[in-house]
Amino acid sequence: MEDLKPVFWGEKRYHSLDWHLKHVFGEKLYKISLNGHMSCPNRDGTLGDRGCIFCSQGGSGDFASDPGLSVTRQIETGKKQAEKKFKGTGYIAYFQAYTNTYAPVSYLRRIFTEAILHPDIRVLSIATRPDCLEPPVLQLLEELSRIKPVWVELGLQTIHEKSAKFIRRGYPLSVFEDAVMQLRALDIPVIVHTILFLPGETHEQMYETICYLNNTDIQGIKLQLLHVLKHTDLADYYKEHPFHIPDMEEYFQVTGQCLSLLRPDIVIHRLTGDGPKPLLIAPLWTGNKRLVLNQMQAYLKCQNIWQGRSYDSWQNHLHYTN
Repeated sequence: MEDLKPVFWGEKRYHSLDWHLKHVFGEKLYKISLNGHMSCPNRDGTLGDRGCIFCSQGGSGDFASDPGLSVTRQIETGKKQAEKKFKGTGYIAYFQAYTNTYAPVSYLRRIFTEAILHPDIRVLSIATRPDCLEPPVLQLLEELSRIKPVWVELGLQTIHEKSAKFIRRGYPLSVFEDAVMQLRALDIPVIVHTILFLPGETHEQMYETICYLNNTDIQGIKLQLLHVLKHTDLADYYKEHPFHIPDMEEYFQVTGQCLSLLRPDIVIHRLTGDGPKPLLIAPLWTGNKRLVLNQMQAYLKCQNIWQGRSYDSWQNHLHYTN
């Protein structure tokens, strides 16, 4: 195995989003986080009223724009904010905050159409829950995908039911599987959110989530390190029951193994996260995202790891226990 030559996507040892965008669209695209002013069945009383245990008051959309602005104004504001660090011409309209298909279809049609018809938007990306994709919503997404590419991001987090119950995810794994099947039947790319180091999960259980996803028809993944943020139920739990928080080296070890196991065609949309610094309780070392990513690249090189290196052996990890 040590004689294997590493695989590169540009300068990186994983199938990065930047590399993917440049090969599909001919340039890097900048993601503008939008707020569709929606709620979530985990907050409005349908399933619960406190959201997922880790979810911030911004509904995981703390970097999204002001929901009081029109979609067009949010896009223009995002472009203005990106001027100093982005010199390209194309953007991704990313509806990020809360559950972005949890509204009447007439409303979704209005805001999504406004975004996708903006001349500078190349992709419409929608973050939602797999249990909020009713047939009329799917029909709308298919219609929009005929105009420009539409991506759907699904918050899975983990395949393990014990962990899912702890974080109050609110739906079984079968619902996720049905959502992926229906979206792929419409040829809509699916990006999956996963969270590493949920309380009580072992390294092996995290790898099992990755290996399970290898056997699903997904096109992208976000590997998110669990953040403990102020004003969340997770913060209260952490104060009363301190759980294990990885240091940077352990995170690199686990993420490196996840990449090694992961199917090579799956696009990596995120390798870590940068929770809002005023809200971040732990792990504090994630506050310097550039440093983390640079040291991650160095770790992968040092350990001779690349995405898919161990993919052929992923079947050994398929059998998991909840």
